[in-house]
Amino acid sequence: MHSESQTSVKYYVGIDVGSASVRAALVDEFGTVVMHAEQPIQIWEPQPDHYEQSSTDIWAACCAVTKKVICGVDASQIRGIGFDATCSLVVVDKKFQPLAVNSQGQNNRNVIMWMDHRAVSQVDRINATQHRILRYVGGVMSVEMQPPKLLWIKENLQESCWEKAGYFFDLPDFLSWKATGVTARSLCTLVCKWTYASDGGWDDSFWKIIGLEDLVKDKYEKIGNHVLSPGESVGKGLTPEAAKELGLPEGIAVAASLIDAHAGGLGVIGADVRGHNLPCENQPITSRVALICGTSSCHMGISETPIFVPGVWGPYFSAMVPGLWLNEGGQSATGKLIEHVVQGHVAFPELQSKAAASAQSIYTYLNSHLDLIKKSLPVGFLTVDLHVWPDFHGNRSPLTDLTLKGMVVGLTLSRGLDELALIYLATIQAIALGTRHILEAMEAAGHHINTLFLCGGLSKNPLFVQMHADITGKLQEVWVKECQLLYYCRWPSASSLEK
Repeated sequence: MHSESQTSVKYYVGIDVGSASVRAALVDEFGTVVMHAEQPIQIWEPQPDHYEQSSTDIWAACCAVTKKVICGVDASQIRGIGFDATCSLVVVDKKFQPLAVNSQGQNNRNVIMWMDHRAVSQVDRINATQHRILRYVGGVMSVEMQPPKLLWIKENLQESCWEKAGYFFDLPDFLSWKATGVTARSLCTLVCKWTYASDGGWDDSFWKIIGLEDLVKDKYEKIGNHVLSPGESVGKGLTPEAAKELGLPEGIAVAASLIDAHAGGLGVIGADVRGHNLPCENQPITSRVALICGTSSCHMGISETPIFVPGVWGPYFSAMVPGLWLNEGGQSATGKLIEHVVQGHVAFPELQSKAAASAQSIYTYLNSHLDLIKKSLPVGFLTVDLHVWPDFHGNRSPLTDLTLKGMVVGLTLSRGLDELALIYLATIQAIALGTRHILEAMEAAGHHINTLFLCGGLSKNPLFVQMHADITGKLQEVWVKECQLLYYCRWPSASSLEK
């Protein structure tokens, strides 16, 4: 409920589509989050490494959470809406109807998720071309990018999908189209996941050499020939149909979208840290890296000039912060890996039962359990004989090897809750060591990093944050009231064990 003095306040709606849920926030003109809501979305895994979603399901969830956050607010005070989403591939036909990305012909499953690894042979052949454009993706294209997925569709679903397809969208761009009816694409999505160049557009020779010359012939209409900067107004705003479905006024502004990790990076990397007497306070924004940690993790670093980091995506110009170059490291499975390890353990039912009895989440309970068994040693020493190699879904950065597999060394015959807590800790430590590996690669190439900003679901886990602090260097935790964000300032010279 809002008082009469607040009736003239302007509001904005932000919609964030993650891997497993859609979240919406109502934000006032002062940057305060007034209301938020979340709704799960469905994921299909018809076979190993194939992950699919439904654009219809995702849009329905966007509408549901939007209606929840604007409930009780005068619609005339809502001035705009913006979307971010995972960089998943959406396929629709020439009439914008969903088109199956599977051999089962299930048209409702028309989204190949970002974490889908079906296009292994296709990406190998793309990398074998050694095309000059690969220099801007760390030297090796990832199977998680869109060109190999497009090639897979052409080679495996020629008649049922490729020939019938009218448009291929990155999910963030699909949502802005759904809201406006305009097929414009965001510079963020095209540069980071489709090989579009900020200063030169599409490179015809790349698409021809990899076997997708069809896209060149129609002047890239299917993948985007009208490009907007992130945040730029799209078309004439909300269409009548979209306005009705979202519960918002027709014609309000719709911003050109962002990839979810880039939205998170933009949101934290510019945080105002003045007044906390930190060594990083007077350092340039280019000394910061944003770590967006959820199902997967992305490490976003920016620079004034292009820096080419082997095994790290980019440099991309103006893809996140206008006028600056972006490098993007990443780990393909972090939150998903922790969930996989914990839920797959034989003691998981016991953990569920005890966590429920104590009215705690399973991770809060595990953190407390580790505190009980650590005795006098720092918690990190509990895993001195237990180690995890975390690449259960391949290595995105900096090794760029999707064939790598996970490994656990130091297992015993123990099957109890203590063992589960220890392997949970070792997994988090392995993820933090992966972050350190990425930061070291970026620094070796020319980045000067002294601050690590965390956001996303895993940043709410104190153990995850502490292990990143211990393993990447001495970090200090500060609560920033203005942004309601946690950030961590790195002191490279300090002992990783000091408090």
